[in-house]
Amino acid sequence: MHAIQDIIISPIVTEKTSTQKEIDNTVAFKVARHANKIQIKDAVERLFNVKVLDVRSINVRGKRKRVGRNFGKTPNFKKAYVTLAKNAKISFFEGV
Repeated sequence: MHAIQDIIISPIVTEKTSTQKEIDNTVAFKVARHANKIQIKDAVERLFNVKVLDVRSINVRGKRKRVGRNFGKTPNFKKAYVTLAKNAKISFFEGV
């Protein structure tokens, strides 16, 4: 059993996720690669004290990057889109 802080790594705040938050009440998180949907749902509900309706998870492959003549790769990660109940809110930047 992993701690909640080990499951949810960070929120993903982009223009696309901000639009999804306003329209569908869906927020995106970077999560641990070993986490499944049930663990993600439980972690979000306990950490933010909200009701979760749906969880969609995606394994994102790292991109190949080039610096000069050397090639490297960004790390793989897992992303989760969490749909919240109609009256639930998660505010990452309050008063900004």
